[in-house]
Amino acid sequence: MQRSITHKNSVADSLLYVILFIIYESLSSIYLFLPPLFSVLFVLMINALNKNDTLSFLFISFCLLVFEVDKGYSLFSSIVYLLFVYRFILPRVTKSFNCYSCVKVSYVLLAYLGFYAFNLVLANIFVLPMPSINYYVIYYIVIEFFIVSLL
Repeated sequence: MQRSITHKNSVADSLLYVILFIIYESLSSIYLFLPPLFSVLFVLMINALNKNDTLSFLFISFCLLVFEVDKGYSLFSSIVYLLFVYRFILPRVTKSFNCYSCVKVSYVLLAYLGFYAFNLVLANIFVLPMPSINYYVIYYIVIEFFIVSLL
């Protein structure tokens, strides 16, 4: 099989990252000091959508499904939320901030606090139990901001 010059990423590398994410996500459920990397997946999905990279989008969507199943959220809620934010909110955020680090802070805040608000709306519409938020989310926001700033 011949490799394309333009696409140097192989499917095997992407599958390895997905398997490592699944292992990490199960460990983050056991050890609460490990952040769930939700905002990292959010930023990676934004990058995949900006580059029109369908394969990366599918792998990130699968990782988001694993995140939903592991944390007990509604199926496809994170993907719908992230696509909604990407289409309607992110263009306004990028226009209003000039510094790139401010945009990354807003990505992390939109990922966690916005997704919580989105789940509250879903719970009210479909008469589901209300999602709860704890103080670990502040820790996750700080840690994942540092991780996202490296991307």
